[in-house]
Amino acid sequence: MVSRQALIDSAFSTVVCAPVYSRRDGIATQVDVGIEHGLKHESSILCDALVSIPKAGLTDYLETLPVEKIAEVDEALRVALALG
Repeated sequence: MVSRQALIDSAFSTVVCAPVYSRRDGIATQVDVGIEHGLKHESSILCDALVSIPKAGLTDYLETLPVEKIAEVDEALRVALALG
């Protein structure tokens, strides 16, 4: 799952996350990630499938995405949420 640290550190009991799947479809709402990002295999962040999960369910921290990947996630979220 991908979320932002400020929300994870907040008093809210849940966080909104973008799930990471091992499938890659090449659509505008997916961001490719892989071994270089701490994963076991090539995957993608799917910004069309945002979910709210309890923070207690977040148990394994992998890695912080580099700035250029965060920019790709930002763009994928803009497309997924039709933010213009």
